[in-house]
Amino acid sequence: MTQRNRSNATIPTHTVTQVAIVGGGISGLATAYYLQRQAAGAGAPLVYTLLERSPYPGGKIQTETVTGFGTSDTPFVIEGGPDSFITQKPWALQLAREIGLGDRLLGTNDHQRKVFVLHKGKPTPLPDGVLLIVPTRFMPFALSPLISPLGKLRMGLDLFIPPKRDNQDETLADFIRRRLGDEALDKIAEPLMSGIYNAEAERQSLLATFPRFREIEAQHGSIIRGMLASRRNGSGHGSPPPSGAPGAAPSAKPLSMFVSLQGGTQELVDTLVAKLTGDLRFNTGVTAIRPASPAGYRLTLSDGSTLDAQAVVLATPTFAAADLVRSFAPAAAAHLDAIRYVSTGTISLGFRRADINHPLNGFGIVIPRSEQRPINAITWSSTKFNHRAPADHVLLRVFFGGSRNPAIVDRNDDEILAVARAELRALMGINATPVLHRIYRWYNATPQYDVGHLERVAAIEAALPSGLYVTGSPYRGIGIPDCVHQAQQTATQLWSSLSTRPIPESVTA
Repeated sequence: MTQRNRSNATIPTHTVTQVAIVGGGISGLATAYYLQRQAAGAGAPLVYTLLERSPYPGGKIQTETVTGFGTSDTPFVIEGGPDSFITQKPWALQLAREIGLGDRLLGTNDHQRKVFVLHKGKPTPLPDGVLLIVPTRFMPFALSPLISPLGKLRMGLDLFIPPKRDNQDETLADFIRRRLGDEALDKIAEPLMSGIYNAEAERQSLLATFPRFREIEAQHGSIIRGMLASRRNGSGHGSPPPSGAPGAAPSAKPLSMFVSLQGGTQELVDTLVAKLTGDLRFNTGVTAIRPASPAGYRLTLSDGSTLDAQAVVLATPTFAAADLVRSFAPAAAAHLDAIRYVSTGTISLGFRRADINHPLNGFGIVIPRSEQRPINAITWSSTKFNHRAPADHVLLRVFFGGSRNPAIVDRNDDEILAVARAELRALMGINATPVLHRIYRWYNATPQYDVGHLERVAAIEAALPSGLYVTGSPYRGIGIPDCVHQAQQTATQLWSSLSTRPIPESVTA
């Protein structure tokens, strides 16, 4: 058996590098792409196999298009997972452009970028000029009913509170409460910032999720002073909301803070898969991994076959990775087990525009935990992005589950639809019957970045045996850009560590 490089020169198979990538979400796919690019740039042979137990690639990145409504050819474009990615973190944007999707990028409708916060049962606009969670314009904040007069005074004390001097992690709740007070935590930080991670502010690691806060505090001694300085020099940005929840696209004109693709985020996955030249196996899981001689690992697959590889990348949830390495790397497995997960879900509902009286004059509503509603947020998807609903129709998306209401994810479809319609009626006055709805449930799919998360990740990486790597949303960022960036780093680290020593005979046979 031989393999040919791009110049058609024959290369002995004993120099071929075999890599197994376990997991076909965006992290695994991007790892395969960047490894492939590394090998091509070096003119070196590479054999890689990507293994995904589900029948399709992309993980939670799923887009469904539904036609047959309205008078135009525009379909409903329904996102099952993230609906966009942030451009402040450039890696997903760079990848999209590199694989030929530059002309397909779709920015948010920023002229309608208004976020509402549920306050005493009523949607209340987040004041203009709020950067991250800090007001930088006096009058809009002073006139807003979202925070009480005493709460506003308490936020102002941030100007006089000395900064934290040690480098120890703390919860997002402790940080916000220390700097800005309880109301700022309840009404702004928790729904906006914990919402990004589907997390509990009382457990969420500041250093793993919003390290910029600590940097601003250390540099300026005050969050408010730091945000005002950012606004003056043009580097400030509004609170980055969840990529699927209400929130916030270089080209001929500036891009929005968040961008998607005209046909939905799955365009990124489908185009990326088309660029991959390796062995992509869907409906194929990995049931066991063990070290193999002379150097590498033997994987047992769900179809009963085996695969030998010099290096293995685990782009899976940590509980799956822990089970695979427990027999030969128990310390790594123990640290992997320590990362918690929660289950979440969304229901998207399409309506005829004429049946809804609400102006839909924003990106949606975030809901503080203290409001005690059965849902977490509502995105007005067809306001946030063009090309999301047929003419004369609108598309809304309701978020549920997570740490607030975990049991709702297990309710049947009719019950979830009833909850969503009741909440739309109570919060937005929508009594209309939807023309369609789609429910997506994600069981144990959202990792929780609890206090000390970065130390746990460092311990996992230190405990992994040579040739074994982990990457993806459980580790150093959950968004699409973070996953792409981690895939780049993993591919670079793996490629630089590979040797040309012979691989197990079963690979070359």
